[in-house]
This record gives sequence, structure tokens and C-alpha cells, in this order.
Amino acid sequence: MTSPAFIEGLAGEIEKRLKRSKLAIPVGVSNRHCHLTEEHFKILFGPGAAPRKIKNIKQPGFYAAEETIDVMGPKGILRKIRLVAPYRAHTQIELAATDAIGIGLNPPVRESGDVKGSAGAVLIGPAGRVEIREGVIVARRHLHFSPGEAGSLAVAPGEVVRVRAGTGGGRSAVFEDVVVRVSDKYSLEFHVDTDEANAAGLKTGDVVHIA
Repeated sequence: MTSPAFIEGLAGEIEKRLKRSKLAIPVGVSNRHCHLTEEHFKILFGPGAAPRKIKNIKQPGFYAAEETIDVMGPKGILRKIRLVAPYRAHTQIELAATDAIGIGLNPPVRESGDVKGSAGAVLIGPAGRVEIREGVIVARRHLHFSPGEAGSLAVAPGEVVRVRAGTGGGRSAVFEDVVVRVSDKYSLEFHVDTDEANAAGLKTGDVVHIA
């Protein structure tokens, strides 16, 4: 016989899922880009250079810069990879899988900041070049929440959820293995790269829902 505690727990889980599924989460399609340490930036752009802001991006404190670099792998070069500033503690290059394959790289799927043991490449700027032994990744699809937003939906940092995307047109999809990231520096957004967005017919500004 099913216990009252089990029924209560099941009802709570259903209520939580329904509440989560109603929240419209804006999409941010992440094109290939780079984050640089100050040391690497100065080598690539010159000792007197500094990042020049084009525009703020949705995540507070970050902005797209005018500066771009080229990234060279064993089979070719990707040109004009946009810098996202400010400086980082570790240089990180975020590519879509098709970008990486085109230049002969096989980077792992990682969360941002997890670059240990990832792929290397040669970075080329107008003032110099840097060879990095690690730092090239394919970014893991993820959700950004502020603490208040996460609390209202009972989602926890590091939790893995499913996200339903698309409203028809033959491209609707459910994304598995979406990691939740929570910080008071974050703004609500679902991040996927261009490969994933194209597969589901998504563009920046569309909305998705937790499944």
C-alpha cells in the first residue's frame, strides 16, 4: 500500500516541476569567443593596449570588446574570434564543435573555467602570438540564475536539468544534461553554442522552458 508520505512527496515533486516548466527563460546563443588573461592580452595586442568595449552582454559585468584574435590548430585558422572582457585568471577559448573540427582540434565539453587538460592552440594577435597548452573547450550547455531566481524554482547550483526548446517548425528539441549555475553576478539565461542553436532552430532572445 502506498504510504501518505510517498504520495505527499510525489505531489510535491509534480508541483515543483509544473512551477519550473512555466518560467520562460531567454536564450543566449554563444558564438565562438575568447577570454584572455591580462598577460596574454598584452602579448597579443601590445603592452599599452586595453580592451575596448563595444557593448555590454546580458551577464552583468561582461562585455564584448573590439579586439579579436585568430586561433590556429593543426589543420587551419579560425579568424576574428571576439574577446569577451574583462580579463580572466586563465585564458579560455570557447568554440563550437564544428569550429574545432575545422582546424583539427578535439576540445572537451566543459563548464566555463574548467580548462585543466583541455585542448591547446596558437593564438595570434596584431602584436604577437601565444601558444597555450590548454584552454580550448566546447562550453557545456547551461542555465544562469541569480540566487533569488534559483530559490523561487528550488533549483540548486550544479543541478542537471532538461530544457525544452522550440515551438514547432520541425526543429523542436529537448536538451539533456543542462547544468544550473547560480551567482549574484548572473542574469536569467539559457546558454547554448551555435551548433546547438542551429539544431533546434534557436536564436538569441527566444525562450525555452525547463522540462
